[in-house]
Amino acid sequence: MSTPADLITPATFADAMADLPAGVAVITTRGPEGPMGLTVTSMGPFTAAPPSLMVSVSHSSRSCDPLLSCSDFGVHVLARDQEQVAMAFVRKDDDKFAGLSWTWDGDVPRLRGALAYLRCHRDTAFTHHDHSLLIGTIVAIERAADEDSAPLLYHRRRFSWSLQDDGAHAG
Repeated sequence: MSTPADLITPATFADAMADLPAGVAVITTRGPEGPMGLTVTSMGPFTAAPPSLMVSVSHSSRSCDPLLSCSDFGVHVLARDQEQVAMAFVRKDDDKFAGLSWTWDGDVPRLRGALAYLRCHRDTAFTHHDHSLLIGTIVAIERAADEDSAPLLYHRRRFSWSLQDDGAHAG
């Protein structure tokens, strides 16, 4: 079924994008009152030389302004067993870090147990409608010791670690 451009709504666009599986990450930085973070599915590599990545941040997020003005931020690629971590950073709670294992990496909050942790230096940001695209140069990478671990995915509006319908889906 084809939808003409003049009939495409945010809902029809979201329905189409729900078919695209995405990796799940938590982006962290130091805010004016302490650690801040949010869960994202719109992020990925930007350039290979120098290594950099891009993250899309909604202007409605309380973490948006701190991320746009920070010098450094952390990207935590979540493992399949970290749905609760993802959900903690989706909520609007004041202290999203409560009950989680984390520490400071200089001025960047670092979550323990991520599949990969990338510390980034913020280079630039571009605004497009209600989001900003944050570009960061990667200054440090640490991967989990278990290289066979699977990533947490978001597909058809639910967290999953498998694209097969084998009953192993979360949520």
